[in-house]
Amino acid sequence: MTNENEGATPVNPIATVRAVLPSLTPAAQTIARLILDDPASVARSTITEVSAISGISEATIVRTARSLGFAGYSQLRFALAAAVARDTPERLVPGDLAPDDPLTDVIAKVTRAESQALADTAAQLDPDDLAAVVDAVAAARRVDVYGVGASGLVAADMVQKLLRIGLPGNHFTDAHLALTSAALLREGDVAVGVSCTGETPDVLGPVRAARRAGATVVAITNNPRSSLAGLAGHVLISAGRESAFRPGALASRISQLLIVDCLFVGVAQRTFDASDAALRATRVALDDYLGDAHRRARTA
Repeated sequence: MTNENEGATPVNPIATVRAVLPSLTPAAQTIARLILDDPASVARSTITEVSAISGISEATIVRTARSLGFAGYSQLRFALAAAVARDTPERLVPGDLAPDDPLTDVIAKVTRAESQALADTAAQLDPDDLAAVVDAVAAARRVDVYGVGASGLVAADMVQKLLRIGLPGNHFTDAHLALTSAALLREGDVAVGVSCTGETPDVLGPVRAARRAGATVVAITNNPRSSLAGLAGHVLISAGRESAFRPGALASRISQLLIVDCLFVGVAQRTFDASDAALRATRVALDDYLGDAHRRARTA
């Protein structure tokens, strides 16, 4: 994760705003919502015009821009203009899902959300941060992954992938079992917390226990300012948002799955000989099982 204090400009300012929105002050949230509702309009507006529209002081707008990783409002405005320019007309499907949307619009809006989530996540995923997590997982004695709801599916996917290349891991969606396991981790183990908001209690509890036990803590979250991010030694930022019609939306889950896939490939590369042997062995075992099942079905 790029620290805003390091002076790096966010690659996608709209994705950055969406990610940090819950952690902003009420005044800053007003500016953030203006950006999310109509980034093109903000990009065309002077700071005085934005102040008049929002009722927020110019000084607060400047502070908001800086909290998003920009030197000031002018830099934020230019970045928004560039982000809007990258959205070609065929990709722009305005608005969230509505009760009376025809299915043609539903398909277009959902597809746009998923595609944008992948693009935003790829833009925000720092290779150095990912490499550090790859190193930790590749060398780990054990990997615990915590997630509930839709994030629990991502946790299960990560452990299934690691198992295929011979790395021991467990995924937990039950907080009591997760806490029990986390308390028994030690230095050299890895604990991964998966939470879109970064504020899920059933994930934060085990992560705190894992950290106290000395494990390396990794966060996969949309919010770089969340409690989960604050507990982690390594933070991998996903993108995508949920809405009233789409709790646990695929846009949020698919961005987390992209991170898991990149992490898995990185670990498999780092441990190529062992991973290749494990993949071959597991493939043979599955092929043998399926072949036996098909033979039994033909003779039944």
